[in-house]
Amino acid sequence: MSDKTALVFGGGGARAAYQVGVLKAIVQFYPRSHGIPFKILSGTSAGGINATGIASYASCFHLGVRKLEWVWSQLSIGQVYSASIPGVFGHLSKMAFKGMQSKGPNLNPASLFNNEPLRHLLNQLIDFERIDRNIDGGSLNAISLDTSCYNNSFSETFFQAKTSVQNWQRARRCGIRTRLTCDHLLASAAIPLIFPSVKIKQSYYGDGSLHQFAPLSSPIHLGANRIIAINLESPHKDGPQDITNYPQVETIAGHLLDTIFSDTLNSDLERLLRVNQTIANIPKAYRSAIPLKHIDTLVIKPSEDLSEIAEKYFNTIPIAFKILMKLMGITGQSNSSIVSYLLFDKDYCNALIRLGYEDTMCQIDEVKHFLNIR
Repeated sequence: MSDKTALVFGGGGARAAYQVGVLKAIVQFYPRSHGIPFKILSGTSAGGINATGIASYASCFHLGVRKLEWVWSQLSIGQVYSASIPGVFGHLSKMAFKGMQSKGPNLNPASLFNNEPLRHLLNQLIDFERIDRNIDGGSLNAISLDTSCYNNSFSETFFQAKTSVQNWQRARRCGIRTRLTCDHLLASAAIPLIFPSVKIKQSYYGDGSLHQFAPLSSPIHLGANRIIAINLESPHKDGPQDITNYPQVETIAGHLLDTIFSDTLNSDLERLLRVNQTIANIPKAYRSAIPLKHIDTLVIKPSEDLSEIAEKYFNTIPIAFKILMKLMGITGQSNSSIVSYLLFDKDYCNALIRLGYEDTMCQIDEVKHFLNIR
């Protein structure tokens, strides 16, 4: 497999469990001791957590996938954010009290949930020093995490890579070499208003999908010429056409999350297709004179509505989370995708892992051809 093959993990909160099922399907076609077949990894939001998890086990693909599957299949909401009644409403009371105070230094980030449990979980599970060793040993070329900077409204990509990879600067987006830490992961996964922003050096960062204009830019800058993208957009059945009432808050919020996590990746894939078509129409003798290159892509995404799957598990979630959702107008029958992003519950996650596995197996011949698996 080419050292220039990249795997892109899209963002999507709890939906990222689907990506584990995709990896579980692919890994079975490799020997036990084989390294990952993607030398370039790029992740956004919860997809960045999966990318980092695989990067830390880049020398053994099977072990990395087993570790990820074990975490997601045992996950509970309380491991991601405080889900008890005192934890949820104590945090909200603290946020409300801060809002009533007179203006002064703002030393604590505002958010709907306290995700300190996630920091503890990530520090337990991910050995960031292994990423350096895997890059030095040749098991990995590069890994990047996309974030949104609240100070300048830039999409900033933090990456760890071989020395040949340089920083880059484009319109409202840039790539910054660094040594990845838990803060970078939490920043990339900080869904606006839901999870707190993260301070890195002198700037504040949030979810990488927020200002992400070109999500495929990062792996291309890291050297990729072949990209597999796991897109977490799912088919969504339209609700009944009610023209007598305005859309409810939960419906609008669901549309907002769908837009943040899916629209830019879809647009970038279309843009990439147009670039490939343009290059194909240019005579070979002149192609070296243009700053463009052909990028082969393969997209894997859910075949079922993830929001409908989440509805089946709504009644199993912690009572405090359920109360909070109902205060927002969200029930198990709501036509909103919010729950599918926030339901970090093992039953729901296992359902997504199964779906990811099944969807990948349905196109396994295409996957094997793309990865040159014999």
